[in-house]
Amino acid sequence: MNAQNSGENKMGAWYMYNGSHKLSNKFALKTMAHFRYFETSSEFQQEIYRLGANYSFNKKTNLTLGVSYSTGDLAYNEPSIHLYEFRFYEDLNTTSIWGDFTANHRFRLEHRFIHKNIFEDVTQNWFRYNLNVSYPISKNLSVYIFNELFLNIDRAKRFAQNWTGGGLLYKMNQNLKIKMGYFQIKLPTKVYRRLQLGVIVNTDFRKK
Repeated sequence: MNAQNSGENKMGAWYMYNGSHKLSNKFALKTMAHFRYFETSSEFQQEIYRLGANYSFNKKTNLTLGVSYSTGDLAYNEPSIHLYEFRFYEDLNTTSIWGDFTANHRFRLEHRFIHKNIFEDVTQNWFRYNLNVSYPISKNLSVYIFNELFLNIDRAKRFAQNWTGGGLLYKMNQNLKIKMGYFQIKLPTKVYRRLQLGVIVNTDFRKK
């Protein structure tokens, strides 16, 4: 009964938009919007919006400073109408080339200001490390796998989550990619399964 109520036996889905908008040779604007569900098209879990300023040190290393806002439900089939959250975050992104494989590393610090209900506000600081490895199948199609570790550095038991999954990335043109994948979310006491369907938009506003 507990597993059923938690939604662990459901296949959820994330519908995603990610954007990178080049402003100059060094600076870019990062945008994101995710809509997440405990089931493929129902039982809302979370929506999150992110905006960041990105600076490139070189072709392989860049830094993003940003803010995000989200609302969500804490549990399957149990609405949390007062839950919302602001986050400030810092990303250090690096790229490694391993033969035909491309490995992207993201080190993230998050400062979360969580409004749980009308009586309780919580501040938390998290560290996240994401490793994403991709391999080209053809000129426009690549396969990827990823793993992301979440640590709550304000707690004695710091492990919070671990995401592991993979999928396909198809390049429609220079500005648009389509992403389809599957992953598992491992929490200290639960495991969730999620499908991913997303679009990635890249634009270039530099003067030609």
